[in-house]
Amino acid sequence: MRVAVLASIAHRVPPRDYGPWEQVAATLTEGLVARGHEVTLFATADSLTSARLHTQVPAGYEEDPSVDAKVAEALHIAAAFERAGQFDVISNQFDFLPLVFSRLVDTPVVTTIHGFSSSRIVPVYRAYDDVAHYVAISDADRHQDLHYAATIHHGIDVARFSPGTGAGGYLLFLGRIHPDKGTATAIEVARRAGLPLVIAGVVHDTAYFHSQVEPYVDGHAVRYLGSVGPADRDRLLGGALALLHLIDFDEPFGLSVAESLITGTPVIAYRRGSMPELVRPGLGGFLVDDVEQAVGAVAAVRGLDRAVCRADGLARFSADRMVADYERLFAQVVAGEVPPVPTAVSSTG
Repeated sequence: MRVAVLASIAHRVPPRDYGPWEQVAATLTEGLVARGHEVTLFATADSLTSARLHTQVPAGYEEDPSVDAKVAEALHIAAAFERAGQFDVISNQFDFLPLVFSRLVDTPVVTTIHGFSSSRIVPVYRAYDDVAHYVAISDADRHQDLHYAATIHHGIDVARFSPGTGAGGYLLFLGRIHPDKGTATAIEVARRAGLPLVIAGVVHDTAYFHSQVEPYVDGHAVRYLGSVGPADRDRLLGGALALLHLIDFDEPFGLSVAESLITGTPVIAYRRGSMPELVRPGLGGFLVDDVEQAVGAVAAVRGLDRAVCRADGLARFSADRMVADYERLFAQVVAGEVPPVPTAVSSTG
């Protein structure tokens, strides 16, 4: 099958550290190539891939200030759709903007919706619902106004994550430093549990970091490491007693949660968004509703079997499983077995 993978160009593919959309695009691309498909990756020029690379921009606009995001995205998306006839299917791992080209080509477009950054973008998805093939990354993130071809949970390159023992004796926060991610809540839970906390992630809200996080970073009870790459993520996750994922929004997926489970490190998460789909209570961690319950869960994680946690993570969140799901869906779409929604029942508001 000839597949075009249209990646985000905010970061390199795969990302050096932060870049969940780019990481999924990389994992899917490499998996499809390994399965014998002819894949073209549309990404930044500094991307690393075994597929054919087509690029319109030297580097990600979040990494190179000389790159104008709007100009780069326009040229990037147009390049893929101008070549649509060369492919059997286009895997849109970008966002909503490529949808506006989808009526102009005969090649089917399968769009993975990596969450809704705002309700203001929903009208675009709604307007192309009759020609699109949407993939939800969790059942929790499905929008009631849209029709979906499938739900496909993200997959992780399991070779990058080894089983850990939790010997570091610390709790871990791994993700964006932002109120949505609950960094300050993790600090409070660790303090009340009497355990050190390690924080790793890019700062996405500077004011929040300076007021709610930085004052508690002392190098002992709370350590902040900044953004970390794959090798450090593996080491940090494996050494942690538990990952604290006390989110303050309905998260569409949560790659760090899947990574944690694959290392065998239990996850303590708020019962929001996709977390009930990812964390199996008593097996891979605990779902909680407030700080007090989270503190209680910290005391209980030592009783969980990390080997069982890892086995569950491997079974549900491996790259092989994700790539197989997409491969199956692409074949069905190309064969016409998953037709678009009839225009009569679609919304265009």
